[in-house]
Amino acid sequence: MQLSMRWALRSREAFGDRPGHALFGIMQGGVTQELREESAKALVDIGFEGYAIGGLAVGEGQEAMFGVLDYAPGYLPQDRPRYLMGVGKPDDIVGAVQRGVDMMDCVLPSRSGRTGQGWTPRGAVNLRNARHRDDPRPLDEGCGCPACRSYSRAYLHHVVRADEIIGSMLLTWHNLQYYQDLMQGLRDAIAAGTLDGFVAHFHAQRAEGDIEPL
Repeated sequence: MQLSMRWALRSREAFGDRPGHALFGIMQGGVTQELREESAKALVDIGFEGYAIGGLAVGEGQEAMFGVLDYAPGYLPQDRPRYLMGVGKPDDIVGAVQRGVDMMDCVLPSRSGRTGQGWTPRGAVNLRNARHRDDPRPLDEGCGCPACRSYSRAYLHHVVRADEIIGSMLLTWHNLQYYQDLMQGLRDAIAAGTLDGFVAHFHAQRAEGDIEPL
């Protein structure tokens, strides 16, 4: 952690003052609260346009990650964006936003699309499964993406099983739309002061699981 803070200072000095650009300092410290606090103080003293929470989503499990997020964002300035690196599962995103995180990044929407997986409010759907072979319904009735407006689960199942590139393209398109809709819902709920209700509905939908096969 201390080595990372020395690198942070060198990076800040090398970056200099660049109007229109932003440099983020990355908090480290594993799952040790004292180290996280020490790291945050060092970064704030250096001064950055934004702050990242690093060293999470690397296999420690959701409970441990949320345990760190219960306090780590509070060590960082509220008037600067707080960015959680490498987090992309929908329930991880929602839990992170609840704990004060503003930004996330992950390859999951496109990686899931390439492996035949589509994300919906009811959870992840594996289009390789035979249950979708003759299903004329869209992947997600409530989604407005081209994959859901114009193609059935049966078609998506076929092109995924046939390793046609259109399958990866359509599912990636859909997944990106799902994530955009999720983030817009979170932003709207925060603005309206209804985040707790949004989160409760999010988890209730996921608990229902995918629609029953025909």
